[in-house]
Amino acid sequence: MNAPDYNPEDAGTLGGAALQRCDKGYQRVWALAPEVPATAHSATIRRMKRHALFCLLATLLAAQALAPEVELNAEPHHHLTLENKYVRVYNVEVPPHTDTLMHWHRHDYIYVTLGITEVVNEVKDKPPATIKLQDGETHFSPAPFAHIASNRTDQPFRNVTIEIVDDENLRHATAKWDEDRALETFPGGTQQILFVKDGIRASEFELQPGGTVPKHHHTGPHLLVAVTDLDIRSDVEGMGPMPGHFKPGDSKWLPGNYSHTITNTATKPAKFVTLEFP
Repeated sequence: MNAPDYNPEDAGTLGGAALQRCDKGYQRVWALAPEVPATAHSATIRRMKRHALFCLLATLLAAQALAPEVELNAEPHHHLTLENKYVRVYNVEVPPHTDTLMHWHRHDYIYVTLGITEVVNEVKDKPPATIKLQDGETHFSPAPFAHIASNRTDQPFRNVTIEIVDDENLRHATAKWDEDRALETFPGGTQQILFVKDGIRASEFELQPGGTVPKHHHTGPHLLVAVTDLDIRSDVEGMGPMPGHFKPGDSKWLPGNYSHTITNTATKPAKFVTLEFP
């Protein structure tokens, strides 16, 4: 009996070499199968199962060895929407049952999750980890590393990734914030200070219809990221009302050195994240 055809690919690579060894062992075990007595049949089957497992591992090794590595701006699921001397903002969308390419993060970054989701994070040279995320959940990730984001669900995986361009200097910046975690309440809303990383303070705001963030001052610039649909009015001191409409995932860069209030003029609750720079 002839063994079924088996064609290892790229035998010159590390993974291909493993596949070639797998192929030889596979052919050898198969060749023994017709000759062994019935009493040795189960031992042969066990041997073949071991080789099948080795083949699977070799195939995974080959896939990892052959997987292309790209820079963040070349990963096709990352879409650049805003860039300045402080940040590069990417809107990320990975369709159901799809993986990103292995891509490098050379700078620290913050990401804001859009929708309830689950993603498998496959960091290079580390075992994969499944992460469950809530709508608006915001995290900081230190660089450098490369990874694949694998969406194994039936829904798109979406987030806003904010790459911190000047992370090297900001890591050593003098902290200017009084608190790095807090929950502040006011009539019709809350501000949750999530963390301070690289000198940047991340906060999540929730406003009920008609709710207003009390008057506050921005010394430095900040980025606003919409988690829900937003219809808001910014009443800037000395300038008057400035209405704004945003869809989930929209972001807006705002300069510093002004004081204002923010009011939710919609009929639904509003949620957004701000990143305040020193």
